[in-house]
Amino acid sequence: MLNKMGNLGGLFEKRHGHPLADARELQHIVSELPKDNAFKAMDEIGGWLDSLLVAEDFPVDRRFDAIRHLEDAAVPHLRRLAREYLHTVRLSKAEEKRLWAINGGFWSLLAKVYEQTLDLLLARGLTAETSKYILPALCTRLLAALRAVLKWEQFHYGPTPADLWQRMGRLVLLAGEHGFASRVVNIGGVSGNTSVLAEYRKAMVFQAASMDSLLPLEIELAERFIVHFLSRFDFPEQAEHDCVYWVDLAVAQPPLRLARMPAEAKASLRFFRPGAAHGEIQALLGLLERGGDLPEDIMLGAQYPAKALIPVLRHLAAYLAPIPPQRRHDRHRVKHRMSVLNGLVNAFVAFSGEFGGRPAGLQIESWVVENVSRGGFGASLNSIPGEWLKVGALLALQPEGGENWLLGCVRRYHRESATEARVGIETLARLIESVELRPKMASSYAAVAGIPSLLLLEGNPPGELRVILPPYTFDPRESYEYRQDGQRVVLEPLVVVEHTNDYELARYRIVPA
Repeated sequence: MLNKMGNLGGLFEKRHGHPLADARELQHIVSELPKDNAFKAMDEIGGWLDSLLVAEDFPVDRRFDAIRHLEDAAVPHLRRLAREYLHTVRLSKAEEKRLWAINGGFWSLLAKVYEQTLDLLLARGLTAETSKYILPALCTRLLAALRAVLKWEQFHYGPTPADLWQRMGRLVLLAGEHGFASRVVNIGGVSGNTSVLAEYRKAMVFQAASMDSLLPLEIELAERFIVHFLSRFDFPEQAEHDCVYWVDLAVAQPPLRLARMPAEAKASLRFFRPGAAHGEIQALLGLLERGGDLPEDIMLGAQYPAKALIPVLRHLAAYLAPIPPQRRHDRHRVKHRMSVLNGLVNAFVAFSGEFGGRPAGLQIESWVVENVSRGGFGASLNSIPGEWLKVGALLALQPEGGENWLLGCVRRYHRESATEARVGIETLARLIESVELRPKMASSYAAVAGIPSLLLLEGNPPGELRVILPPYTFDPRESYEYRQDGQRVVLEPLVVVEHTNDYELARYRIVPA
């Protein structure tokens, strides 16, 4: 990935120098990059960055200029590819992996080249001009690139490289030592006017917001809300009684909840509390829930309906609160296997009861359950299944040795490695019935194809049913009916409770026969 031109160093002899070292040639190379082919442009930019890693004769004082020009040229293409990654409905696994690799791979490569340049500058010795102009811009761009790595790893639900926080912390310490941690520089792209400290704080709040239960687009929106409210969070250098998180800039570990004070006071410790930001997030949430419009000064990169923003703001209001959420139910450690079927169609078959306890012919996964609570359970996977595993995936689950199936949904997903993962599953219901719903107003009941649906028979208010439907099925004007014990049952629509790429959960009123 991004290495098609990685051997450019062999195309010119040392005595001629690297083409990017010449200002006129650099300008020509950037201007000749494809304008209408993001894939090809990113391939070429990646090749030039790769070439810098092995260009031993490249003048140190020209490296930063070359890299930033390449980064600026890449940004429009990255925006387009990121939009495709985040907004394409039902993106194939191959295309999803390709877009993720291009975006995430670019930021990783860019950070590596910037870090190499920083090390060369420090080894050579800083001049007054370098310290004043180049070093602040270089460190800010590098930290922004590392923050982008963090975000793209979160889109993939980890694992985040263990040294990422130490690499970012090093920049904050270096900037503090040279007096430019808060100096605002313009780095273009999404960040615009920013600083080393601002970029680190964005990463710190992003980590504290616990994104494992959000979808990639929701993660993107959460990050943009964090950027908007950043100045309203508090980041004291000394621990205070209402601090919620802490981090050691010199250690390879992410910010942690401040359950107790660190063992020793160190100059590299930093602290974080929600401050006024929490109240403002809650106020914005209330505004949207009342039907108000998003304020014009909040830049989200596109227009979004309130129903897409409200769940994100609820999540941020919960996890960036003065008292972060605690588990609603006690966990109990266990160790047993669970059979797993994914998707509504497979669940429909499992709950129909027509094929016995274990439907034949379906691909059944086997997961190890490690803990259970009244609301759900956590499981570990030794191998990550297909593209269907994501936050919001609908699951039919059967404990080992049991006959009955239960219905669940993936609420948290974190990859431990390329092949191992942990998931948090919420139990939606234990009493479920498979039915085929048909529109009540259909002219010929028998001729209309049924909609495979699941009736959740517990946890409903009197006279109501919760129903699992295929995505985009619920219509507030459409009633459905089905047969039960030879009797016709009519369901009148009330409201959609939840919508994911796998299913809709809606409430219906049962109409008396």
